[in-house]
Amino acid sequence: MDNQTDQAGGQDSSGEYKRGNEMNRRDFPKHLAVTGGGLAIMNGASAQPETSPDGAFYTEPAKKLPIREFDVVVAGGGTGGVFAAVSAARTGARVALVEGKGYTGGTAVEGGTALHSFFNLWKPYPDVKKRQVVRGLPSEFIDRLIAIGGCSGHAEMVKRYDYDSVCTAIDTELYKLESLKLLKESGVHLFLNSFVRGAVKDGERVKGAIVESRSGRELFKAKAFIDCTGYGDLAAYAGAKFSEPNDYPVVNSYGLANVDVERVFQYLEKNDAVKGYGYGTRSGEEDKLIRINGIKPNLPEAFTRELKGVSFVTTTVQDNYFMFIKTNLKLRKSPTDRDAVTKAEIQIRENMQRSADAFKKYIPGMEKSFIARTSPSLVIRRGRTIECDYDLTNQEITSATHFDDEVFNYGFHDHSPRFKIGKGETYGLPYRALCVSGVSNLFACGMIITSDRDAHMSTRNTVSCMAQGQAVGTAAALCVKQNAGTRDLKFSVLKDRLMKDKVYFEG
Repeated sequence: MDNQTDQAGGQDSSGEYKRGNEMNRRDFPKHLAVTGGGLAIMNGASAQPETSPDGAFYTEPAKKLPIREFDVVVAGGGTGGVFAAVSAARTGARVALVEGKGYTGGTAVEGGTALHSFFNLWKPYPDVKKRQVVRGLPSEFIDRLIAIGGCSGHAEMVKRYDYDSVCTAIDTELYKLESLKLLKESGVHLFLNSFVRGAVKDGERVKGAIVESRSGRELFKAKAFIDCTGYGDLAAYAGAKFSEPNDYPVVNSYGLANVDVERVFQYLEKNDAVKGYGYGTRSGEEDKLIRINGIKPNLPEAFTRELKGVSFVTTTVQDNYFMFIKTNLKLRKSPTDRDAVTKAEIQIRENMQRSADAFKKYIPGMEKSFIARTSPSLVIRRGRTIECDYDLTNQEITSATHFDDEVFNYGFHDHSPRFKIGKGETYGLPYRALCVSGVSNLFACGMIITSDRDAHMSTRNTVSCMAQGQAVGTAAALCVKQNAGTRDLKFSVLKDRLMKDKVYFEG
């Protein structure tokens, strides 16, 4: 999703923003039980405080859990999880996808603005060729969305194309529905409104994930596991090392309905307050405004004072509607802290309504607008960062580095033009950057990889997460077929399968 740097709150008593603490297995509070088979049960750990506010504790009685068996278990049905589950299923695995909400899509439908990016950054360079560098299953899904009017297409930016040369805007509700249809067609066993609450291990192998829903608690056993939770929940339960940098604001987004898109744009342009824009398909018509990036300082001060945490960067694929307006808030503590997040949820919603009222009061074309959609809970850009076998650096990204074990190529950086990937070039994301250290059958996917914040500003973006999902889903299914751990999988077999499934590689 687009990076917004507005910060509201988040200072400690010294006036400085806290960064979060390094953690390891010993720091992560575990409650272990050892069975006769030598299995370690690591359950519900992150939800249990080390001290009780009332100075008392209650010991839960042990209980037998029903067992379900699969080949691959995917934790989290967000931006990466959908593609991980579908790819694993298409590669022949029996797949369970566990998602806490009643729909799939994650950040792409809750905290995004546009999907960044299926293409290289070519437009600032007249001598650089335009290339679609992320293809395969993510591109297939976008084609499906375009066919039902749920996507603007890959619309070229007219202004601000030094950030991303295209804008791929989506309709949140059609994306949710189409992703569910894709999962169903692929034969994925889908468990919505369900959460991973623990892990069962045997040595370095995860044997099962404890899943909880209103139907109770169950153990999902599998040979391979993929953590796409965004928070790194499964990896943390499995004892993986991680850190919590807390180096991004959290965000909620809302959709603003009953707006005159062209009239708003004309007002912003008249006041020299348009930083970027692009044209694409909107409500079935081509060459319509689908993205506007407005600059707040050039607008009335009485208006901008009300936009606490809001930068006016929005997209739409429907007439009379702005699909995403994001409201940011910097937390003092990690977004894994329940109490800090509770306060943030309230503050962000107050700020959202304040900004919506300001749009209505001050901006021509928004006089009768209203909030028509919000995300059900705040969205993060990073929670836990899981330690993997390889940690990609920003220098490697900006130098357009390619690797012998890369699983896809990518050409977008969310800090462009400050950081650019070569001159319209790409880098490769190595397979080992997705293998969780210390666990032999667990992959990490999405915003939970890459420790360096500048590097993370590329790898955490939506289209990268989609491509990561296809890579780890395919790899997990192949590991099951070969009865291999993540490090034992023959990479040539994985790459051959990815190329067969239309993943694009440079050179």
